[in-house]
Amino acid sequence: MQSLPPHYLIALRASIEAAEKIMEIYTLGFEAEYKADGSPVTRADLASSEIIENHLRKTGIPITGEETAKQPYLERQTWEELWCVDPLDGTKEFVKRNGEFCVNIALIRQKRPVFGIIASPTTRRLIFGGIETGVFECSFEDLEHDLRWEKINGQLHQNAPIVMAGSRSHHSGSDLKFIDDLKAKHGVVDFIQLGSALKFFHLVRGEADVYPRFAPTMEWDIAAGQALLEGVGGKVLHAERNEPLHYNKEDMTNPSFVAQSSALTNESL
Repeated sequence: MQSLPPHYLIALRASIEAAEKIMEIYTLGFEAEYKADGSPVTRADLASSEIIENHLRKTGIPITGEETAKQPYLERQTWEELWCVDPLDGTKEFVKRNGEFCVNIALIRQKRPVFGIIASPTTRRLIFGGIETGVFECSFEDLEHDLRWEKINGQLHQNAPIVMAGSRSHHSGSDLKFIDDLKAKHGVVDFIQLGSALKFFHLVRGEADVYPRFAPTMEWDIAAGQALLEGVGGKVLHAERNEPLHYNKEDMTNPSFVAQSSALTNESL
């Protein structure tokens, strides 16, 4: 299968099985509970997490993620590799029943995401890969038929007008300033508003050029997207330091960042 290592195939199959379970619960109905921080959680989050962990344990690589028990940093900092998992990214969108949620799985190696998977339960499509393997898209049904995988290459030219992807549920005053700066440099700006890491489908395909995020996110929200975007020549940069985000930090909260397609350089923004 396109020479993908066995542990990547395990993760891909895990993402599909988890996504199918999520849709089963989505169709049959569910109730949301709320964590101490006010964020929602459903039995779909927990069922997806259990499925993914059961698969990934076979790889012998440690796991961290939104619904996974967090190991102390003293232990985590010794890990050369780890899986970073969001079993249901976009739970708010899941609760709203707008279909804009996904499964995120990333392999982190020495603090950098090297392989990512984003699976959309509602469209039954997944995008996967990284800088070492290339990036591909396929339907759930076609995963086992690699000749049907679509290879995604880097975007050569930015869209005209430039297209900015934004969050459906999270906004900040910094977003408005970023938009004003973008308009000052590029003129008209079009927008794609979408929940969860599905925004990376548009960035990786070249349907969007830039995605700024100044509201809080966690490592498992963005790691898969960064691996995918870097795999097609794009970047996810710290908004202040202009350097790629790093992972498996003591504090797993991300800084503000700007994700940009391969067609854009930092200077052009």
